[in-house]
Amino acid sequence: MNHPAIVPTDRRIAVVGDVGGHRDELERELVRLGADPDTGRLPDDLIVIQVGDLVHRGPDSAGVVAMVDRYVREQPDQWFQLIGNHEAQYLREKSFAWPETLDEDSAAVLRRWWADGVMLVAAVVTDLGGEDLLITHAGVTEGFWRRVLGAPETAERTALVLNAMRWRRDDLLFRSGQVLGGGRPNLAAGPLWASASTELLPGWLDGWLPFSQVHGHTSLVRWSDGAFLGPSLVSERTVVDLEARHETTTLLGGRIVGVDPGHDAEPRGPWRAWEP
Repeated sequence: MNHPAIVPTDRRIAVVGDVGGHRDELERELVRLGADPDTGRLPDDLIVIQVGDLVHRGPDSAGVVAMVDRYVREQPDQWFQLIGNHEAQYLREKSFAWPETLDEDSAAVLRRWWADGVMLVAAVVTDLGGEDLLITHAGVTEGFWRRVLGAPETAERTALVLNAMRWRRDDLLFRSGQVLGGGRPNLAAGPLWASASTELLPGWLDGWLPFSQVHGHTSLVRWSDGAFLGPSLVSERTVVDLEARHETTTLLGGRIVGVDPGHDAEPRGPWRAWEP
């Protein structure tokens, strides 16, 4: 079964973590990956998957949206754009207070992406060296996968179900977790809100991971000092790349890779896209 969320594997793949309004950081990383430094055009052998949270925090959210809009219009087969919880603020009733507000023209671009199916909930890379990868903003928790999605056996089927939930089941798709509501962890938090350290990884520890995952949104590591935020059972199975700001946790059945570089009002570096 083919659908627009399937990422071809005949070219290099780069998964870009949360950009957070830092246009210069995104441009610099794309140039490192081979984009033309003058025109920004991606090289023909590269596919980019961006995990959402393009906007807020940094100084140029409008510039980031305009840059990505050019890619999805001019090189649509090479840019897969996912929705993050910050983009969701402009697609439905706001779920949290944020001091910055995206200008109306940029917000309209986000709504167009969502309406046209350009902005996805999930993308999937199948049979990459024998591994299937499901890519979402915050990761699919075990509880959400089992209770809400009905425990689909493959990454491809999971991505299909997630993307089909747009508009029809927004209440489930945008289900919050500890990051938004506080309180006890919700091991069935949705793919825009799950906390890596308290909801995503702990929920999969005692079971079989049916496919590997890649996510942004939150990290297991506090990048400022390298402190591990997850439980000890997770830390024992996790390899951290401080230079790239990636973390890879190996579980029964697959791995979960975090790629959020943790940008705030100022960019946090060094960081790199994750290249499987």
